[in-house]
Amino acid sequence: MKLSKRALEMNFSPIRKLIPLADAAEAKGIKVYKLNIGQPNVVTPDSFFEGLHNYKEKIVKYSHSQGIPQLLESFAKSYQKMGIDIKEEDLLITQGGSEAIMFVLMAICNEGDNVLIPEPFYSNYTSFCQFAGAEVIPIETTIETSFHLPSKDKIEALITDKTRAIMLSNPVNPTGTVYTKDEIEMIAEIAKEKDIYIIADEVYRQFVYDDIPYTSFMQLEDVKDRVILVDSISKHYSACGARIGLIASKNRELMSCIMKFSQARLCVSTIEQHAASNLINTMDNYLEDVRIKYQNRRDLLFSYLNRIPGVVCYKPHGAFYAFAKLPIDNAEKFAKWLLTDYSYENQTLLLAPGPGFYQSEGKGENEVRFSFCTSVDDIENSMIILRRALEEYNKIVG
Repeated sequence: MKLSKRALEMNFSPIRKLIPLADAAEAKGIKVYKLNIGQPNVVTPDSFFEGLHNYKEKIVKYSHSQGIPQLLESFAKSYQKMGIDIKEEDLLITQGGSEAIMFVLMAICNEGDNVLIPEPFYSNYTSFCQFAGAEVIPIETTIETSFHLPSKDKIEALITDKTRAIMLSNPVNPTGTVYTKDEIEMIAEIAKEKDIYIIADEVYRQFVYDDIPYTSFMQLEDVKDRVILVDSISKHYSACGARIGLIASKNRELMSCIMKFSQARLCVSTIEQHAASNLINTMDNYLEDVRIKYQNRRDLLFSYLNRIPGVVCYKPHGAFYAFAKLPIDNAEKFAKWLLTDYSYENQTLLLAPGPGFYQSEGKGENEVRFSFCTSVDDIENSMIILRRALEEYNKIVG
């Protein structure tokens, strides 16, 4: 029997594809430090579970396809506290940020259209575009410029009559770059002049360090009709498994079309929406405490990486990832070797190889993404293992 071209051409997640090797290593009794994935180890706020326990209905009914009123209101209030003018009617609740991006791309792209994305980028962006029949056109950024955007003319040169949007995360997954206000305004100018959308993935917005100023695309008045904000509680509130995300836009026609997709999948989990709606009652210092924890872990990881000979890494200013160039020949080979052939004191590492975050062939061959949303002890032990592993690996490959 035949399978679809879409299914056959879809790639496995480069972040998750090494997990079977990690499972096999653990089955042999090896401790595996998992720095490959953005799964926070901080505790989910009590307010989420209070909201869960406060659900007293005797029947778990369908909810409105837009989302339950309590959750829409709580999101609107939280944005308004940050000076972002988003009202309940501008919002649509989704099953995580992933569904939000897929719905947006399906609403604005036809088969053969394209979307510009600065690379390296979150690897699943490629999969989301494939679902929508769209092509990813990478905007080149480099570690030498801390992965900031190139000039306006270089970005405009990539735009064709098939370009529907520029999509970017800010802060950036996987590099931790925080775009400046000038960069945000440059993208806004391009979008206006070329009549395209901006898909703003701001799921790491709460985690910006070193007093770096942050600008949301939704704060720019003159592009509100073409900005599509994607957000999620997964990272902000350490609730990745709850699968509550959202789309926010002032573009009524666009949101009406996305509602069709929302109605086709009926609704987001009613109970999880009730639990998430209570997060508005989370103490303000929760997010600040978590941000400080991540900043301290960022500092620790960065200090270790900086002391390993041959490693190139700039200090990330947001999210909870560092993207580093290692003194190795091939990141994929090195990551597999760590799990199949190496351990130090019965311990090894699970990393996310760089090529999985690039569309361009041959890019990221000696780069790796490190997640620092794990514990301080795990970071320290991982860096000891990494330093020794690099020495051993390079002896073998010569």
